Amino acid sequence: MENYMKLEVPAKSCNEAFVRAAVSAFAVQLDLSVEELADIKTAVSEAVTNSVVHGYVNMKGIVKIVCRIIEDIFEIEVTDFGVGIENISRAMQPLYTSMPESERSGMGFTVMQTFMDELSVQSEPGEGTVVTMKKRIRG
Repeated sequence: MENYMKLEVPAKSCNEAFVRAAVSAFAVQLDLSVEELADIKTAVSEAVTNSVVHGYVNMKGIVKIVCRIIEDIFEIEVTDFGVGIENISRAMQPLYTSMPESERSGMGFTVMQTFMDELSVQSEPGEGTVVTMKKRIRG
């Protein structure tokens, strides 16, 4: 069985909590453990925050979220149409931040990798970024 939902929100920090709640509400149909739900919420929060803070860097834009349930896999795709990532492998290294002057820890991708079973990042400078995360639900 496949089910999905799509959501688009303006790239504003205040929408991160709403997206987390919407994704959680969609995910509960899988009979998740409390830990699995917390993992999903944490990962989606990080992905959306990255889009808002790094993808749009003081620009207006949209963050698109697509969630899919395919058998026992919960997939989340977070897309922005912002500045993109020049060097994905460097960006995914723990403690790397493109904004060293800010109070960012550079742990966003590491957090996503820790809480989800799979993480892939596709990006083109000037085109935006697509972060795809998958979690196998143990149920």
